Amino acid sequence: MARYVVIGAGIVGLATAREVLQRDPDARVTLLEKEDGLARHQTGRNSGVIHSGIYYQPGSAKAVMCRAGATSMAAFADEHGIALQHTGKLIVATDPSELPRLDALHERGIANGIPVARLSPEQAREWEPFVACVGALRVESTAITDYPAVCRKLAEHIVDGGGRMELGTRVLNFRRDGTATVVESTAGEITADVVVNCGGLQADLLAALDPPESIDGDAGADSQIVPFRGEYFELRPDRTHLVNGLIYPVPNPDFPFLGVHLTRMVDGAVHAGPNAVLALAREGYGWTTIRPRELADVLRFPGFWNLARNNLGPGLMEVRRSLSKRSFAASLARLVPGITTDDLVPSKAGVRAQALRRDGRLVDDFLILQRGSNVHVLNAPSPAATSSLEIGRHIAAMAMSAG
Repeated sequence: MARYVVIGAGIVGLATAREVLQRDPDARVTLLEKEDGLARHQTGRNSGVIHSGIYYQPGSAKAVMCRAGATSMAAFADEHGIALQHTGKLIVATDPSELPRLDALHERGIANGIPVARLSPEQAREWEPFVACVGALRVESTAITDYPAVCRKLAEHIVDGGGRMELGTRVLNFRRDGTATVVESTAGEITADVVVNCGGLQADLLAALDPPESIDGDAGADSQIVPFRGEYFELRPDRTHLVNGLIYPVPNPDFPFLGVHLTRMVDGAVHAGPNAVLALAREGYGWTTIRPRELADVLRFPGFWNLARNNLGPGLMEVRRSLSKRSFAASLARLVPGITTDDLVPSKAGVRAQALRRDGRLVDDFLILQRGSNVHVLNAPSPAATSSLEIGRHIAAMAMSAG
């Protein structure tokens, strides 16, 4: 009887534990989570978008898993009565200088097999009457759902399948015991044939506890998680009519994030954001949350300074948006001119667990590596929630072949 320990009760950890049990009902699966509930970090603090996969390099894990995940996640939500709306999305160019980038994104969507249509401004306003643009893309396969509800259903499947969930349990260390790994935790010691680290914001620190062996090609050796906070507003309830679905800007190629956008949620609210600023702690959801040791780890890492140097202008704009509601509203008004500062109500922020290389480049694909029999998910930011069922299948296959 194979023994598995999965660390992290975000959507990827839950999907992985469920998949292992589905493949091997006799497996002993224990899921450890340091928080006292599910989906407390990245999974529970995003916009709930089921992404299409249009943005990602053709053939990459993100492109392949996101496209498949858009189908499997929507099917899972539909099967289990979880809120799901097939909204589609507009990606809009607000200036003629952005049209070549819009065309390039159109070509990438076609290369990725995404149903995408090029629209005139007049056609775009048939979908979003209040949008301002000089051209747009319509992506039909984008949808929205309730990811915390997905996590609750996954957890139900794990328990029904004989798995054990230990919430409020922090991992302290790993040690080898022959071919097995002993996980030392605040709930005691657990011996596993395979440990799967889905620790999100803590993933690289957890991987560092694993007794050293070669990681496949050392692909993760030069990277570190750097936390980026994304801050959100919501539109006042009497202004949500300004947005029917999802409105995104054309991504800025000089900055490695998508830019602030507008997303109608499954409850009818409209989220605005996120921006992207350095978080002063790995779980730093506001400027006042500062953990000096964690911040020092970032400031000692050359990758952060290389990223800052290469993105100085856009980075300063992100900080300005964080500190000025007026600047945040002005960015949204480029998409929907009717939006003003008076329309915005603060909403909860999220922190993206982004792996960054020493040269300042973001790790731009999922990074899932094996150390001995253990598996470490070292980079799984967006679109990981969309792709989670597919990622879970991939990790389960790795873990079960190792075990």
